[in-house]
Amino acid sequence: MLTPDEPTDATGEEPDLDPATSALAAALIELDRHCQAEGWDVPPRLFALVPTEEILRDSPEVAQEFGITESVPGAWTAIEQTDFVTDDVLESLQQVQWPEAVKGCALALERSFLPAAAEEDLPEDPEQAQAFVENHPDRQDLRLVVGVTRAGAAYGVGRLSSSPEDLLGGPELAPGLTSLLATTLA
Repeated sequence: MLTPDEPTDATGEEPDLDPATSALAAALIELDRHCQAEGWDVPPRLFALVPTEEILRDSPEVAQEFGITESVPGAWTAIEQTDFVTDDVLESLQQVQWPEAVKGCALALERSFLPAAAEEDLPEDPEQAQAFVENHPDRQDLRLVVGVTRAGAAYGVGRLSSSPEDLLGGPELAPGLTSLLATTLA
C-alpha cells in the first residue's frame, strides 16, 4: 500500500536508499506536503536545497528567519525561488545557475496525462492537444516533486489528484526532469 510518509516504487516495494538519497527523499516528501496544503492547479515551483547544518553554522540570521534551531545530519532546508518564471518550465530551468552554497534543488509541478488508448486521438496541434487533454473524462492529474543534489543523489515523489492519500516515489520516477535539474547545479 502507498502511504504519504513512506513512498513506494512502481512495484509497490519501499525503495532501498543510501543515506544521501534517503535525506533527499525526506526533503521532497516535506515539500510535497507543503504543496499539497495549497491544493491543485498551482504553477510550478522551484526550490534551492541547502544543508540545514550549514544554514545554522554559516547563516544564523537565515536560520532565525526560518525558525531553524537544530538539525539532524543530512537534513535539507528548502528555499522557494519566488521569482521563478513558469511560462515555459524547461526554458526557465535552462537559465538557472545556482551559487555554490546551494547543494541541491527541487521542482514541484503538475502534469496531466491520458491512458494510452486515448493518446491515439490526440490532435497534433499543441493548443488543440492541450484542450483535448484538459477536457478528457479519463484525464489524470499528477503532482511531481523531484530533486537532485550536487553529490549526485536524485529522487522524485508523485501524487495523483484522484488518490491524494497515496504517494509514489523513487530515484527513477522522472529521469528527464532530474537530469534537467542536475544541469542547473553544474
